Formats: sequence, structure tokens, C-alpha cells
Amino acid sequence: MQTTVRPNVLITGVSTGIGFDAARFLIDRGYRVFGSVRTQGDADRVTADLGSALTPLIFDITDSAAIALAVDAVRQETCGRGLCALVNNAGISTTGPLMHMPMDEVRQMFEVNVFGLLAVTQAFLPLLGARRDCTHPPGRIVNISSISGGLVFPLVGSYGASKHAVEALTDGLRRELDIYGIKVIAIEPGNISTPMWNKNSGPDPRYAGTGYASAMTEMRAKLPETGRKGAPVELVSRAIFKAIVSQRPKTRYPLTPLWRASRMLSDGMLDRLAKAAVRIQP
Repeated sequence: MQTTVRPNVLITGVSTGIGFDAARFLIDRGYRVFGSVRTQGDADRVTADLGSALTPLIFDITDSAAIALAVDAVRQETCGRGLCALVNNAGISTTGPLMHMPMDEVRQMFEVNVFGLLAVTQAFLPLLGARRDCTHPPGRIVNISSISGGLVFPLVGSYGASKHAVEALTDGLRRELDIYGIKVIAIEPGNISTPMWNKNSGPDPRYAGTGYASAMTEMRAKLPETGRKGAPVELVSRAIFKAIVSQRPKTRYPLTPLWRASRMLSDGMLDRLAKAAVRIQP
């Protein structure tokens, strides 16, 4: 009996949310998924939930030595077949006014969302076909960006800055990697119903004495409800699947009308739109 060989995909950050659902969605459609997690407990849990088609890789995307070990593991497991896709999903989000946000917190946002994404991409590019002696078809890179990569809302400016950087990296990689036939795609979700919204909820006393205190309190109190009202996470998983399987994928998949608005409206109109979403009183 001939055994069907599953195409290989690497997804970073599969513990919860978008990464977990994307892994589930692709496994259901015949893929083998290598998924990054940060703890053995997460590895055990996602393996129990998703089965043997999920191979957990324990590494932090800001740890270059751990990334290198993960590359070696995937190279051995794929037996020369490489990866058909890398989905850069792992990321963090935090809130706070740019005027007062601790610089260590801003730097950490970029370490994960930007530098970690590029470090993983660089390390796995040979397995995606970025080499002269490659014997398998070129893979694809799918970067999970955000509406914040096009429209920055008050009090999440550092997150928006990191996602603007993701958009720039996506454009740069897409144009550079064309010589290898590797397509690079961005996906821009809006509000998606995932556990991430609960991580930043609740009071943040660091900004209590600032001019943003009431706006921060109000915004953070609404975050769990915003998450509950978000679009289903499978919306993103379907876009990832399209980006991987389409013969001619789009360069980006905006998943909210606000993305298009960010490209069409004037700065003044966008300022009013963004400030209306987060009420800041002087």
C-alpha cells in the first residue's frame, strides 16, 4: 500500500490562538505541521489535541541557538523534501501610550514581532528552497501582520510600529526572494477572537498618573469583550491556506475593511477614525 506523504509546513506560535487553529486547519487538509512552542507542557498539550501530524519544536524565536537546533531537527525529519511553507505567526502585543511606555517593553515587542520573525525566516530559508542546489519546489512565507500594520490606533502605537515593520519586511523579502521562486505573503487580520485579548485586560497602574489614565482604563476593560466580538479565528486559517495553495497568491490578504480604508482615506480622516475608537480626554 502506498503511503501518502504529507507536505511540510512550519508555523511559529502554535500554543493557542491563530497558530493553533492554523495548525489544526492544515493538518485536517493533509499537511504535516512543525509548530513552535516555548515549553514542554505546551508541546504535550498541542500534540494531544492535534495528533501525530503535529511535530512540536520547543524554541523561542528570539533565541538564535534554539532556532538553529530547530532547523536541524526539521531538516532531519523532512528527509530532503524541505518545507512548502513557513507561517510566521508568533508575536506579542501590549498597550500603553508611546509617551510613557518603558523602552524595554518597546524593544521586546520588536525583538519578538520583527527581529524574531526575520531570524526564523533567515534560518529556515534553505529548507524553503533558497539555495542553488535545491531539489524540491520553492516554498512560501506567510507573515501574520495586522490591521495595525496599516492603521495605528492610540495606545497601541508600539504594536502598530512593529506590524508596520512586518509589512516592510514582507515587501523586502518578496522582492528579494523572487530569484528563488519563493513567494512572500502578508495576512492582515482585524479583531480575531483569540485568548490574546485577555492578556492585556485589567488595570495597568503604571499610567495612573498620566493624561492617558482614563483612556487606558476604559480600553483595557473592553478588551475581553472586543475579543469575544472578534471574527472567528478560522478566517485567518483559511487565508493562510489560500496563501499556501493558490497558484498565484495575492501579495497580501486583508481580512478587515479597515485595511482598505487605511489605504484610501486621508491622514486627517484616519486620525479621526482612530481617535474615535479610543477616547482620549486632555
